[in-house]
Amino acid sequence: MLGLVSRWYPERLPHFIAIYAGDTLWALMVFFLIGLLFPSLPTVKVVVIALLFVFSIELSQLYHAPWIDDIRQYRLAALVLGRGFLWSDLVCYMGGILMGALAELSFQKLRLMSI
Repeated sequence: MLGLVSRWYPERLPHFIAIYAGDTLWALMVFFLIGLLFPSLPTVKVVVIALLFVFSIELSQLYHAPWIDDIRQYRLAALVLGRGFLWSDLVCYMGGILMGALAELSFQKLRLMSI
């Protein structure tokens, strides 16, 4: 939800956050969803799967056939598939997934310390 809000009200946020928060939070969401779907996977594998997924989506944006561009015109499809390739998105994705991995590893460490 925060990523969507950053797109809907960019004028209320610092410029840097308005530009990059949505992509970073999207990748963080992908990381957490994969972790929820496959809770027994080690964090490193979740990171790799999440990176492969988000990079695949971003690279698919280099493909512009009329049929896929028509699909991308719908809001939900545009949120998932994106509209155009940006190198900066790849950096945001890595940052979001790194934040998720660090959070998960921190929680694991805290859980071990409380035992």
